[in-house]
Amino acid sequence: MNFLQAIILGIVQGLTEFIPISSTAHLVFASRWTNVYDGNAEQITATMAVIQLGTLAAVFVYFAPDIIGISTAFLRDHWRALTGKRGFRFSGTRGVRPIWLSEEAWLGWLIIIGSIPIGTLGLYFKDLIEGPATKNLWIIAIMMIAVAVLLIFAELVGSQRKELRDFGLLDSLAVGFAQVLALIPGASRSGSTIMGGLLAGQKREAAARFSFLLMIPAITASGLLELREAVHILSKDDFIALGVGTIVAGVVGYFSIWFLLAFLRKNSTAVFIIYRIVVGTAILLMLWKDYLSPVI
Repeated sequence: MNFLQAIILGIVQGLTEFIPISSTAHLVFASRWTNVYDGNAEQITATMAVIQLGTLAAVFVYFAPDIIGISTAFLRDHWRALTGKRGFRFSGTRGVRPIWLSEEAWLGWLIIIGSIPIGTLGLYFKDLIEGPATKNLWIIAIMMIAVAVLLIFAELVGSQRKELRDFGLLDSLAVGFAQVLALIPGASRSGSTIMGGLLAGQKREAAARFSFLLMIPAITASGLLELREAVHILSKDDFIALGVGTIVAGVVGYFSIWFLLAFLRKNSTAVFIIYRIVVGTAILLMLWKDYLSPVI
């Protein structure tokens, strides 16, 4: 991998990780276009996972106040309960959270609970996820369209009334299980989780914010796991270039988060739905006409 290839991959990752159009789909095309590693699926998978750490850093920076607030409240509330300064009361506030937990501490639990599905299934299907099957354009194209259809359904039936403070266990599980779709290439982590949030009655911006917070455990775990394995897969020169690409992904990703949250305050996901359907259909047609090879 050279610096130009790394920068291109970083820009693509930063632009598409948070916008619900599938970063994997675009990175697969970018890796083909730039001919990174001559199509070696194992090396490309390792590169994708490591470069995600750049967009993960963008989440940490953008949501730093939220992360600090959640972590502090989580530790404080549990310490008070364990030391008897504040008793355990499970009557709940508005039927959503245990009354002994603050909104921030409860959000911490929702993130933990929502991360269990993808953590469990991600480890179980690890070998399959890292293999060439997850770079198959037939799967990517079908999932681009399938999640678009699910987003249409979610936009139509979702009540869009819940803010973050109104989230309960069902919200966490709905978004958490929706995030499992992100294991399938072309689904899009943000697209899947926002769809799950809308189906649970969440407002678009609240669904997006929870989506970004929920991605922290999953991407941290997968990125660090792949980073450990990438040491044995990629060369020293690759890591130097990849470091540049990761920084680029972080900078671009930060502005992508800002854009999407601002956009969803006043707009639906319709433009992303249309984009997914158009791109997915175009890929299917090119595959059908043998203009593209389905695998790397």
